[in-house]
Amino acid sequence: MTVSPQLAKLDLGKELAEELSIEEVFSFDLFGMHITVDETTVVSWVIIAVMTVLALILTRNLKVEGEISRRQAFLEMLYEKAEGFFKGLMNPKTYDFIPWLMSMALFIGISNIIGIFGPTVFGALKPPTKSMQVTAAMAITSIIIVEYANIRDKGIFGRIKAYTKPIWIITPINLLEIITKPLSLCMRLFGNVLAAFTIMELIKIVTRNTVIPIVFSLYFDLFDGLLQAYIFVFLTSLYLAEATEEEEEEPKVKKMKKRAKKNKKALETHS
Repeated sequence: MTVSPQLAKLDLGKELAEELSIEEVFSFDLFGMHITVDETTVVSWVIIAVMTVLALILTRNLKVEGEISRRQAFLEMLYEKAEGFFKGLMNPKTYDFIPWLMSMALFIGISNIIGIFGPTVFGALKPPTKSMQVTAAMAITSIIIVEYANIRDKGIFGRIKAYTKPIWIITPINLLEIITKPLSLCMRLFGNVLAAFTIMELIKIVTRNTVIPIVFSLYFDLFDGLLQAYIFVFLTSLYLAEATEEEEEEPKVKKMKKRAKKNKKALETHS
């Protein structure tokens, strides 16, 4: 078996390590602490800034009454489709979190697929979601929202009481969910984005052309990136629905209510 001279010269480990590394962009001292800002943070800021500017541009001169523009009609259609999707997963108690879920889906989706835009004046843009600090921050934010929705619905004492259900002995397991839920969100997003990024970089290094990587990029960058954004907000919406669902009554309580209804009906018939 012979290897082409071009492939023989490749140091896959070195080149892949360079692509996977997260470089520092700038640093500064604040109150005696040395703070560093890496490229994933800067790219995240750029994405947030672009999303904000686009939102301001697209939502200019919207009308409540009268004839609306095609732009407004298109935006309303997209919003209604997304709102209908989340309403199918959640309950009315959590509908006010839908705009936040939409924003999170857009941010994660753009972050995951930003690598397809290739080199820019700032260099190659790497997906910020391939950094665990970014995915961990989003996962923790999601769980804080879920816990807030739970406390808002059931109260602080109701939330504490929920940890002891169905029986008090499994309280430690219920408390462990506070850690396992954000951990699963974080690791699932981070692992899938990092794996797709690694595979694409290996393909680019080995092929050394701009044709073959484009074909694979349609799946690993575009499809898989949007799929991971969908999974993240899908699970978060399910957690919100679960946190605010009505608790089933105890069997004894059900029997007592049923007996009370029968007695009431009997009294009404006799009277």
